[in-house]
Amino acid sequence: MTIHVNLELTDHCNLKCKMCSQSMREFAHGEAMTFMDFSTWKQGIDGLHDIAQEVAISPHWLGEPTLHPEFDRFVSYAFEQNEQNRLFREFKLHTNAVIFPKSRSQLILEVAQNKTQAPNTFRFVHFSVDAFSPEVYQNVKGGNRREQVYDNIARFLQLRHNLNAEFPKVALGFVVQPENFHEARVFLEYWKYMIELYDNEVLLCSDWPHEEKDAIYFRPLNTKDQIKSNQLHRETVQKMGIPYTERSSNSF
Repeated sequence: MTIHVNLELTDHCNLKCKMCSQSMREFAHGEAMTFMDFSTWKQGIDGLHDIAQEVAISPHWLGEPTLHPEFDRFVSYAFEQNEQNRLFREFKLHTNAVIFPKSRSQLILEVAQNKTQAPNTFRFVHFSVDAFSPEVYQNVKGGNRREQVYDNIARFLQLRHNLNAEFPKVALGFVVQPENFHEARVFLEYWKYMIELYDNEVLLCSDWPHEEKDAIYFRPLNTKDQIKSNQLHRETVQKMGIPYTERSSNSF
């Protein structure tokens, strides 16, 4: 049994995605938004040693983790302390890729290749993208960051290829909704091409990725009319030839 631990670095976000509960609240947790102190992160990471089961950690919950001014320091500390996977077996990052400069990509790839840990310890970087055109990106994500995000992800793929690194795998997410469903196919084709450009196999999913492969995944919008949302999601993925599966909470 794996214990999943979310250590939220911040509940701030730099986007206002229509489908995200963080964007719908004045305060994400009912109080002013904050950043985690390094001492709290250190205590949380060190305390994983007392958990008997395998641990999977993610440095996020409602906020965008890369907004934390000490994000790189936090990630570096976690991997420095994890020799022989004594603290955690798996690390996953969920990000919108807005603040994802070359130096950050290099750091992530560096810690992922730490030879004292299992090769797949840094399992995935999940990029929440949800749009192809700048116009739809602005509408769905609430910010004019499309070009920046696309460039940042493309650079990460290239840097990973240059290092001949297998991990972290990349997962590109698209929440299907009335504002963006018409761009699902071009989104898939673009990112499938970009991943295969570096000779990597691509998993196409109608839910969270369930294998250790680079993935492009499409999920339904959570809404009051869930039946209608699920129907739009199902029709969208089936038109692209992606096998449709019922929603699941399990993922890599």
